[in-house]
Amino acid sequence: MAAPQPTDTERKRAPSKRALATRKRVFDAAEKVFAARGFDGATIRDIAAEAGEPVGTIHHHGGGKEALFHRTVARRATPLSEARLKALGVLKRENQVTLETLLDAFMRPIFELSDTDPGWRAYARLVAFVSADDRWREISAECFDPTAELFLAELGALLPETPRPALAEGFVFSVSAMLALLTSQGRIAALGGGAAPDKEQLDHLLRFSAAGLKARG
Repeated sequence: MAAPQPTDTERKRAPSKRALATRKRVFDAAEKVFAARGFDGATIRDIAAEAGEPVGTIHHHGGGKEALFHRTVARRATPLSEARLKALGVLKRENQVTLETLLDAFMRPIFELSDTDPGWRAYARLVAFVSADDRWREISAECFDPTAELFLAELGALLPETPRPALAEGFVFSVSAMLALLTSQGRIAALGGGAAPDKEQLDHLLRFSAAGLKARG
């Protein structure tokens, strides 16, 4: 599926502050509805109701349902990738790359972003949907694979005896656990009679994931 292209109107003039605010409201609503109901369960009318906008406004800013889903996933992919690559760059400059610090550079940014904007938790559900459904393989390739490939290369340098398929398997397991932690803390609390603070849980996840990658080698 090709990336949605800007309309002629979008190319001709910069949007006003009002238009930008409406656009943000549309995509925030799309993110919330898609995260709650999945692609198949969501409708444009649901998104319009959540945004408090006419259906025509949703189509104007997002296109059809599939294009809107694509754009909603892509919206946060760039800042997330930039935060991860910035963290990786610091590790490499300081010669501090280990399994745990590498995983930390990949995972911690989305937790930090979610501290200031709860929408990132809904976004994590969208990423989980995209990762689990082959329909969205092109979205994954566009939005997530370039950064994932860089981190996999670093994992390969740390674990040179581990075959690439095993590295990919361990990496995907780790990312799946990260998404589960972002979206399922209530379940952890229900089963465990309470949950540790986010930072402690993330530290536990990093150790868990690093141990799994070492064992897989």
